[in-house]
Formats: sequence, structure tokens, C-alpha cells
Amino acid sequence: MKRALITGITGQDGSYLAELLLEKGYEVHGIIRRSSTFNTSRLDHIYRDPHEKNNHLFLHYGDITDGVGISNILRDLEPDEIYNLAAQSHVKVSFEMPDFTAQVDAVGTIRLLECIRSSGISTRFYQASTSELFGSTQPPQNEISNFSPQSPYAAAKLYSYWVVRNYRDAYGLHATNGILFNHESPRRGETFVTRKISIAAARIKLGLQDKLYLGNMDAIRDWGYAPEYVESMWRMLQQDKSDDYVVATGIGASVRDFCNACFASLDLDYRDFVEVEDRYRRPTEVPALIGDSTKAKEVIGWQPKTYWAELAALMTQSDLMKFSKKLS
Repeated sequence: MKRALITGITGQDGSYLAELLLEKGYEVHGIIRRSSTFNTSRLDHIYRDPHEKNNHLFLHYGDITDGVGISNILRDLEPDEIYNLAAQSHVKVSFEMPDFTAQVDAVGTIRLLECIRSSGISTRFYQASTSELFGSTQPPQNEISNFSPQSPYAAAKLYSYWVVRNYRDAYGLHATNGILFNHESPRRGETFVTRKISIAAARIKLGLQDKLYLGNMDAIRDWGYAPEYVESMWRMLQQDKSDDYVVATGIGASVRDFCNACFASLDLDYRDFVEVEDRYRRPTEVPALIGDSTKAKEVIGWQPKTYWAELAALMTQSDLMKFSKKLS
């Protein structure tokens, strides 16, 4: 039985990846931060009491900013695969918390890599990179496109991208960067724009909300479906040779387009309910991110199945069902 360790297991991607690996027969370990309240709701449907027989999911307290704790976990588990999904991943928040973002998204990665190197464990390492690396570079963007980060989040992730490549070249680590473009689902955090829209559309339909306030409606993004994207992570680590891959649908849509699709799925016109507020704009905007995942298709055999319009409707219907249950 292969053993995998997931940092950020309580997030959208972490929960979907845990499901996938359990289905493939892995023993899955996840690192969660200690707090006075539990933040494991995305895992509740797969979590079992560790004393139960045939339980293959285990959670450990830890933090990517604590090098000693991380080192101890790696030494004790000696995982076959490590997926580093832990991050402060909200771009707007990174402008307000740049130091924390750097500690988690940049320094946290090199802590993990150095733990692997110094311990000598044989493992394969996946680093969750991001399309935000490309910033103002004109689309379509692929593995050889120029990087032009436009936020503290993107800059921190660019540091991680390069130290992964450095440790791969310098020490022979099996370390891979997955440059995943925007990927969403009903498990997406509620402060991210796609989920903010789907929630508002559902609540407005049910009479629970009157208005939705957004920032830049013209930003174009390449939105895919998160469960499909975590499969690409697993596929990358099954390759004999580590490398870097762009994962995307290749189709872009504006925030306005996504908004229209969410509201239209409920027979509503978004223009009746949406207002723009400058407070939600970023200090530096990224105009358009559209990925070219030809390499991922050819090398690891991955390609998308769900595109942005279907995704918008899927998320909105899920939120409508959730709020309808609360009313009943």
C-alpha cells in the first residue's frame, strides 16, 4: 500500500485528492493546523475513527511554517508521495498579509524540500504552483511562457517554483511543479469570486439576498473543475521523471461571463443584482490567464472534461440545494 502525505488536506484540492488516493488504495495522511474549532468539514464524509479497522485516512497536527514539526512528521511517516497544497491562496489577501503569505507559500516549500533532502527519504514531491505566475504575460500561457507575477501571492509561488527546480537539479529529488490554472467546485472557499457568485445567485433566487458586489468584471480566467485537476497531480507523480506541467482547459471567460452563467442557470439576469465596488479590485490586476496544457495531454494523458459554463451551473445548483435545505 502506497503512503501519501497531503499538506492543505482540509482545502478544496486536498479533500478531492484525499478521495482520489483512497479510491486508488493509498494510505493517506494529512496535516491540519491546530485551532480551537475544527476545519475538517470537507473531509467529514471520508474520515473515520483512527481505531476503526480498514481506516486508511489519518490526520496530524502541524503547520507548514514549523520546520521541526514538519521534519518529525516526514521522518515518522516516510511517505512515498508528498503533495504540498498548503497555502495562503487568496490573491487579494496576499496584498494585505504579504509577510504571512511569503512564510507559507515560499519558505514553507523550501522547508519541506530541505526536510526531504536532509532526511534522505525516498519520496516523490508535488508542488502546487499557479497560473498567477504568468501575471501580465499574454495568453495562451504554457511551460515556456515568461513569468510576470503581479501579487505577493504570485511572487511567493514563483520562489517555490524555482526552489523545486533547484532541488530537482541539485539533489536529484523527484520534485514536480503543477502549474494549475483556476479550478473550482462546490467546495471552493466562499471568499473566492466564483463561489461568491454562485452563493449570491442561489441566495437571491431564494429571497435571502438582494445584491452582489464584485470588483473587476472584465478579468479573464481559464476555469476548470477541481476533481479533474487533482487527478493531474497524481498522474504527474506517477512519471519516472519529474517535470513541470501546465494544467488548464484552454478556454477563457470573464468574471462577467461566469456571473451571467450562474444567474442564467436560475433564470435570473445578473445585471439586476450585481454592482461593482472598487474596494474589491486588486492593486495590480491580471488581465487574462488562459492555459495551454498540450504537454500534460501528451505526457501524462490528462485532459479536461468540464468547462466553465457547465461548471458555473453546477456550482450554482449545488448552492441552491444547500440553502434550500436550510430553509426547509
